[in-house]
Amino acid sequence: MIGSLERAHLDRFRDIIASRFGLDLGEGKLDFVVGVLERRLEARGNPGPAAYLDLLGRSHQPEEMRALAAELTITETYFLRGAEHFHALAAMALPERIRARAAERRLRLLSAGCASGEEAYSLAIVLREQFPDLASWDVTILGIDVNPLMVAKARKGRYTPWALRETPAEIRDKYFRPDGSDYILDEQIRSMVSIKERNLAGVQNGSFPSEDGFDIILCRNVLMYLVPSAAQQVIARITRALAPDGYLFLGYAETLRGLSQQFHLRHTHDSFYYQKSGAGEALSPRFTEPPRPEILPSVAPDADLSWVDAVENTCRRIDRLAQSSPCRLEPSGPGLPHATELPAPGRPVGLGLAFELLRQERFREALDLLHGLPPETTADADTQLLRAVLLANGGDLEAAEGICRRLLGADDLNASAHYLMALCREHAGDAAAAMEHDRAAIYLDATFAMPHLHLGRLAKRASDSMTARGELQHAATLLLREDAPRILLFGGGFSRETLVAFSRAEFLSAGGVL
Repeated sequence: MIGSLERAHLDRFRDIIASRFGLDLGEGKLDFVVGVLERRLEARGNPGPAAYLDLLGRSHQPEEMRALAAELTITETYFLRGAEHFHALAAMALPERIRARAAERRLRLLSAGCASGEEAYSLAIVLREQFPDLASWDVTILGIDVNPLMVAKARKGRYTPWALRETPAEIRDKYFRPDGSDYILDEQIRSMVSIKERNLAGVQNGSFPSEDGFDIILCRNVLMYLVPSAAQQVIARITRALAPDGYLFLGYAETLRGLSQQFHLRHTHDSFYYQKSGAGEALSPRFTEPPRPEILPSVAPDADLSWVDAVENTCRRIDRLAQSSPCRLEPSGPGLPHATELPAPGRPVGLGLAFELLRQERFREALDLLHGLPPETTADADTQLLRAVLLANGGDLEAAEGICRRLLGADDLNASAHYLMALCREHAGDAAAAMEHDRAAIYLDATFAMPHLHLGRLAKRASDSMTARGELQHAATLLLREDAPRILLFGGGFSRETLVAFSRAEFLSAGGVL
């Protein structure tokens, strides 16, 4: 029992909420769930939890769903939130879509999960400020949210000073009128935006805009609150609603990784966003998920060496060993499995042996083994990533980069490929591109330690001590819980403990204090 409620009631209530709204009310939100359910029971005259849940399960109950939406959704936002996104919108996304729509003179923008309207109205302000010529165009800005109280507030256009905390004074004075302790949004800006009550994850008709020609969709800080199946459903709907080459902006903690492969990752103005696949794919730089070929000696690395220098030194050491003691396919080290042992379930036998040869730093043999695998296996993205790692370890970074480019061309949300590309670009002397690919890998996989370590060392070399310290400290923290297979693939033969110690040593040498 939790208060007057049984655990079974709470679990059933959470299941209903997940199915109707897509919201993830996990164990950490149990007290919140109890409060919502108790308030709704009281509002309906205390019919009892079982009867109330039966009612929700039997029929749609639109008014009760609206009441629940008002209780369950996050409402905190403000004007021009995420300034970097609006810079990217004004400088990149909007100009490209305006050029694409020049013949039609039509533009469609959507703020999905707009809460009390600040984001949708911010779009209108950006258009009015930066693109005055659009006044003669057919421009639609639609804001949608599931919370009826927030929709009503958005339509009123009345805001507190807190909602304008990031708004420049000149913009505030131009588009808002003081009224007591609040501010009233200019009527011309309000008239540019239509606010509607819609459920992004709902299954009923009309829950999501049916128009398939939106040029730009903002869906920021929505996916992070959804169960995985609902997040996939929302992204599928957004994909259908977005025009080819249209842009999608997510929250800073959100990515499309694992949700869609129909978008290309963009990075400008210190922000990541997405462009739907289409005829204009070459308009801006493409990114993907970098492989992680950290191939360092199995002794503590020299902090003065570049990452690639350390890789090359390791390769020379392995070459010398190979010349004095020809490699055999059978593992020779103590405690290693025999070549006849089966690899992990689901992994082809040859691929399992290739990983074992990587563990032993027998890169050439592993490559030969991969060449002999069936075509359907060698074409697999994971196999290609392993091949690129082996090539990089063997010193052929040009070939490794070629594989990375192909991997990113097929799926530019591949964090591992971005990371390996960062190493290749460093080897080519292009530190700026290396850092960009590291940042892309970090954005796509926040738990990936190695790009933090690599980016920290690049920043240190560029005398950016603040960035270096932040990235190296983060790397040391993430390495403590990094997956063992990832350390095998990208750790360059180091143990977890050695990599952590190396990250901390680099952090200290960059002026950090433990």
